[in-house]
Amino acid sequence: MTVSPTAIPGLVVIDVEVHRDERGSFARVFDREVFRAHGLCADYPQHGWATNSQRGVVRGLHYQTAPFAEHKVVRCTRGTVWDVVLDARRGSPTYGRWEAFELDGERPRMLYLCAGLAHGYQTLSAESELHYLLSAPYTPAHAAGVHWRDARLAIPWPLPATVVGARDEALPQLTDAPDSTP
Repeated sequence: MTVSPTAIPGLVVIDVEVHRDERGSFARVFDREVFRAHGLCADYPQHGWATNSQRGVVRGLHYQTAPFAEHKVVRCTRGTVWDVVLDARRGSPTYGRWEAFELDGERPRMLYLCAGLAHGYQTLSAESELHYLLSAPYTPAHAAGVHWRDARLAIPWPLPATVVGARDEALPQLTDAPDSTP
């Protein structure tokens, strides 16, 4: 595993080493000791799975507020997505900044998001799946987010949105969103 920090503190790119032979391939996608050595959360009592059936679907930008703020590890296991991470922590020097990464099922790249970072994505392929490691239980009362089209953020989504859930369309702008600081 190669662990690389980004310009947003708490956002890390993890590239996984794939071993291939005549049978196919194998990759270690989680190693508690590697995570700990890099100061990353290594306890994930919940795992999540999201599927998307068409190109252009937008989900996010989601996070949970304290005391259920969660660290996440996100990996695309099928298809291709354009993954966006937003710093929604009000006291952070990178508050309001975002970074985007193309993730796909063929290349085992993962994103580690510390608590307080908001996550969303747009599907670039007709069928896609994402797998999540989650450090805290999902709690609807603490679910929060930022509107994916917040003009202040000016995120250039690569495709016209084909489907956006009602919950995501109702999310507030960043300045009106609940504080994400854990």
